[in-house]
Amino acid sequence: QVQLVESGGGLVQAGDSLTLSCATSGVFYANDAIGWFRQGPAKEREFVAATRWRLGDKIYADSVKGRFTISRDVPKETVNLQMNNLKPEDTAIYYCAVDPTGTPTTMKNSDNYDYWGQGTQVTISS
Repeated sequence: QVQLVESGGGLVQAGDSLTLSCATSGVFYANDAIGWFRQGPAKEREFVAATRWRLGDKIYADSVKGRFTISRDVPKETVNLQMNNLKPEDTAIYYCAVDPTGTPTTMKNSDNYDYWGQGTQVTISS
């Protein structure tokens, strides 16, 4: 059973940076993709970024491209999300999740993710 625990959220000002971490336990298979999603106040959950565990390729939502970087630490089994130049509209609960199919087509769709963490709150003040 895969377990995911997010950390690193907090309250920062616009323009600041934060790094979120997703600590994992369980067995990762080669095709697994690990994604970050977020859900802001009164908003639907949206895709942020994802990476495939074996290949290490990365995809991003247009809204965060150039500001956020997803990375994986294979020995530590963690996936990080470095967030720079944060904006008030980045305020949300951030979740990491595992997509066992791990294809460029499925990685942006939250319906394809089977395992989810509990989330970490990120609040950006203007």
